[in-house]
Amino acid sequence: MKKQISAGLLAILPAISYAADPWTFNTYFENDLFDGTDQSYTNGVRFSWVSPDLDNYLLDERIPLWLRRINAQFSPLYPVTESYTDNVQRKLIFTIGQEMYTPTDKKRKTVDPDDRPFAGWLYAGFGYHAKTDNKMNSVEVNLGVVGPASYAHETQDFIHDLRGIETFQGWDNQLRNELGIQVVYEHKHRLYKNTLHKDISYDFITHAGGSVGNVATYGNLGAEYRIGWNLPDDFGTSALRPGGDNSAPGNSDPRLRYEGRGIHGFVSIDARAVLHNIFLDGNTFTDSHSVDKEYFVADAAIGVSAIYDRWKISYAHVHRTKEFRSQKKPQRFGSISVSYSY
Repeated sequence: MKKQISAGLLAILPAISYAADPWTFNTYFENDLFDGTDQSYTNGVRFSWVSPDLDNYLLDERIPLWLRRINAQFSPLYPVTESYTDNVQRKLIFTIGQEMYTPTDKKRKTVDPDDRPFAGWLYAGFGYHAKTDNKMNSVEVNLGVVGPASYAHETQDFIHDLRGIETFQGWDNQLRNELGIQVVYEHKHRLYKNTLHKDISYDFITHAGGSVGNVATYGNLGAEYRIGWNLPDDFGTSALRPGGDNSAPGNSDPRLRYEGRGIHGFVSIDARAVLHNIFLDGNTFTDSHSVDKEYFVADAAIGVSAIYDRWKISYAHVHRTKEFRSQKKPQRFGSISVSYSY
């Protein structure tokens, strides 16, 4: 009798779900060393926390009172959801990150007028996500500093010394300290999802939005195609870009089932019309090194993503078109993201 009960429990275990409303912690790491180079956009790191589903940004008691009061001050930033006809899931997102940019010549101590400036960007951010099964609106605000206070120089030297890699000699020429702000909006839409055979399926997700601020001002649009076994119920695998935190699981995600498993491949593209990029245009309020930027830039990525239990791990190889006119060739870099829901 006991053996029969045990066997029955084992039979239903795969259907047992974890908590339907987990927190999700995301780690992003990008570096051009994955392609054997050490220049231009050379490194990016970001950590983000995505909240459980919230009934309301102001009234949900799972949000600390002090944070609800802050939310009240930013109510104009809440994503527009009136057009949605089904249930809306609301989430808060918190981020911290650092990016660094260098020219090509490591040994040069003077400014190279034909190459991009040294620059670093250290920031923290918060945002609001509102989503249904097939749509998601995101509004995020990043606040930080560009320049020596970003500690990009010290971070790069530490990593290079640790790995025995030659350090750059021209960091004294980096952009000057400047407070930075970036307000980002992005709309994502899953246009279709179809099943090929049992748990093998594919979907196609578009995105469009833009950024305003002294760090970056642009409009962007793009799409991602995914195919594989047990596709995650999220909005894709983004490279480290503002508004791109897509990995929080939805209600039918394998990560919310006992011993969830899955693997899929993906291809994506993001195109931007760039009006301002501080890392190319230079400081906003003081004279600094700058280069003539390209007004249209695109990223194309191909990668693979796997799910195990409550983890999602992804790798993408990204090809970026030239960002400034004197740039000798396009850039390629690797992008790793690790997501854990708890």
